[in-house]
Amino acid sequence: MSSITRNIFGTINRTINYWYIPLVVGIIFIATGIYTFVSPLESYAALAILFSISFIISGISEITFSLLNKKLLNNWGWFLALGVLTLIVGVLLVINPAISQATLLFYVGFLVLFRSISAVSHSFELKEYGFSNWGYLTAIAVIGIVFSFILLSNPVLGGMTVVIWTGLALITSGFYSIYLAFKLKKLKDLPNKISNELRSRFNLVSQEINNVLNSKQLTPAVKSVHINLGDFNYAA
Repeated sequence: MSSITRNIFGTINRTINYWYIPLVVGIIFIATGIYTFVSPLESYAALAILFSISFIISGISEITFSLLNKKLLNNWGWFLALGVLTLIVGVLLVINPAISQATLLFYVGFLVLFRSISAVSHSFELKEYGFSNWGYLTAIAVIGIVFSFILLSNPVLGGMTVVIWTGLALITSGFYSIYLAFKLKKLKDLPNKISNELRSRFNLVSQEINNVLNSKQLTPAVKSVHINLGDFNYAA
């Protein structure tokens, strides 16, 4: 069965758990980015402490979200990897409170880069679910990648430059999490908008497809299974 059909059947019968966790993570990243703009340039230690607390909370939240939805989301591993990496960066900042500007920028740049790459993966998963505006998430991811490369390629930035690029990188990562959270909420609400009759028809077709695909009599000539359910028309 194709990934698109698999996603449709899974979404109809199950709902996303705790969709608001990425929303909370996004708010934390945006708040941290805004604080970066208003904080004194000399207080790198204070920034490191703030980043460490924010990253640890965000990391634990994303790990929890991934484990609660590992049977519901195809890309749940990305959430897990994001959570683990964010948590590790937070712990490293706790261990090294008197961090240098170059090291702080490297940590933030690397974290935002990884989160932006994962955003690209999530955008294509939204495309598989049928969201027409999945490209917005891709655009946010590309912007985040650009900001992260600027931080990584210029480890020693001076004056307001370090504040601007660090703040923008964190805020972009926050927007990505918030945008994704609201798309997950739409997936969560989808089962409630489908009638029991249509849900039963989908389940019957899903079972029939699985029987055909698992049948020992399946031949190479059987390349696709087409489903027609009223106004719905999907191909496996």
